Amino acid sequence: MAQPLMPHATASWLVENTSLTFQQIAEFCGLHILEVQAIADDTAATKLTGRDPLRSGELTLEEIDLGQNDPSYRLQMHREPDKAVRTKGPRYTPVSKRQDKPDGVAWLIRNHPELSDGQIGNLIGTTRTTIQAIRERTHWNIANIQPKDPVTLGLTSQRELDAAVAKAAKKAGTEAVRGDEHIERDREALIEELRAERETAAREAEAAHAAEAEAEEEAARAAESPAEDASSEAGADFVDPFRS
Repeated sequence: MAQPLMPHATASWLVENTSLTFQQIAEFCGLHILEVQAIADDTAATKLTGRDPLRSGELTLEEIDLGQNDPSYRLQMHREPDKAVRTKGPRYTPVSKRQDKPDGVAWLIRNHPELSDGQIGNLIGTTRTTIQAIRERTHWNIANIQPKDPVTLGLTSQRELDAAVAKAAKKAGTEAVRGDEHIERDREALIEELRAERETAAREAEAAHAAEAEAEEEAARAAESPAEDASSEAGADFVDPFRS
């Protein structure tokens, strides 16, 4: 069910100007009945100014009369509020994050110099004058500006940043042209060449290791052999005096 454009303000007006039940008002405004109770008791967190649903066309007097005469009646929206459509303009940034904009701009200037001032302005939602001042280090607060990732700061999304960087790279000619078969073949050939060199180096390393191990074994056997020969000669020269 559609809801009024300003549910709490509409509920406040209905409480003050009609005899509808709290349940009827809560169902029409999409609120919990305790919220309506708080508005009626003037204990809500914020003092609300009522909004007339008759003037906005969301309700009619006939619809309100039906509800007042029958407590079980559910109010029906006469005309749904117009959906908010964002007009073309600078990106909206919450007040709590606006002080982070210069940090995000500085990060983009340092890490993505290919981005134009217009692209940075669209991503961050700031003016070209501010971007130029940060780029030229003439910003009034330049001493306190620390480059920070605007995605981490919540000023833009990673998808939007990647798209802007790709567009800037393509415009600057630093991105490979798609569909260029020659470049693609050269890239694949280079990959194969590097892979073959890596495999050859691995085989040579294995062979060198095996040769080193074999040399160590030969040296160990050669060191044992003279000792055995000397022991044999000593045994042959020994004469047992008790033996006849």
